[in-house]
Amino acid sequence: MKKPFGKKSKKTDVVKSEKKEVKETSLVDSDYNRKKLFKKGVNFMADEKLEDAVIVFEQALRIDPNNVETLMKLGYARFHLDEHGEALKVYDKILDIDVTNPEAWNLKGLVHYEQKNYSKALDAAEKAIESDPTYGMAWYNKSCFLSLLNQVPEALESLKRSIEIDVKNARKSIRDKDFINVRIEEGFKRIEEVVVLESIRQGYHTLGSIVWTTFLDKVDAENALKKLLEKGLIIQNEKRDGLSKIPVYDLSPNVADKMGKEKKGLFGITKKKLPKPVKNLKEMSQAIQSVKEAIEEEDAEKTMDIFDEFIDPTRSGEQMIENFFEEHREIRLWKIRLKDRGDDYLVENKDKMLVLFDNIEVTVTKKLRNEIS
Repeated sequence: MKKPFGKKSKKTDVVKSEKKEVKETSLVDSDYNRKKLFKKGVNFMADEKLEDAVIVFEQALRIDPNNVETLMKLGYARFHLDEHGEALKVYDKILDIDVTNPEAWNLKGLVHYEQKNYSKALDAAEKAIESDPTYGMAWYNKSCFLSLLNQVPEALESLKRSIEIDVKNARKSIRDKDFINVRIEEGFKRIEEVVVLESIRQGYHTLGSIVWTTFLDKVDAENALKKLLEKGLIIQNEKRDGLSKIPVYDLSPNVADKMGKEKKGLFGITKKKLPKPVKNLKEMSQAIQSVKEAIEEEDAEKTMDIFDEFIDPTRSGEQMIENFFEEHREIRLWKIRLKDRGDDYLVENKDKMLVLFDNIEVTVTKKLRNEIS
């Protein structure tokens, strides 16, 4: 950038340069202190010293009152101290900063849930889903709140959506007391079948091991196995156990092919094929999460591998060039530097990298929401 009004004296330039340096150092020091306090608070939380964590997070917020990451942890600590009113204030502050923050809406819903205000909890969960329709935990929580409000069909539909996003939610639902109103429904029995099928897929082949891994009652597990056998999704064999034989279960050889041809989801519901732009954005969003984790872990090798996702034109590289040209060039340069200097370079430039990917993530999330809506 050109300096206005022509040439400046060397003395003036030096003084301004010194002031700028002091200012930048001060900013760096402030951010360093905030991050140090943040990590200290997280460590207190890990040690279940929640009161100490609250104090430290509040100290960090004096440095940067609008830091969402710190506010989120403060709210979470307040919530687990049963300081529900204070937790709600924190989540409301986050939503003042970003009204579309799905995690803040979801956590606000959990506070209302603890207060047994299920209607408000449901409203918060729905706003979390509006902000991020792929947020599996918000769908799961919505199904819990609907069940508690005795809206059984809607609860089952939300639970199915959550399981389509993350199959682990099926297993979680088996022992969740919030679903007491829906357990007798046929739709919930199909969820039990999904849980058993997933258990077999993961290598648990006997009734005992399936009961142990799924938390199902033996009778419910047997009924689910019977249904899966009738549908041809699994096969039954026998293996010798001492002097007796016990049944063992495996997936049918053609089950993967059948599901692929019919394009069916876990409940026999036809899956909607994602439009290419949405699919690409979701893949980029997932890659951003992965690369941020690798950078936080200060793992240069892993970081370089994930950088390829943003550089390779057959993956997200083309989108990066179209939408994030400068960032694409920066990532390519970082990969070269990491090859030369490894972990040392990553440690030195960690904050800069995280800021860049945070900025990309904001844009990608907005684009994804627009595409889905």
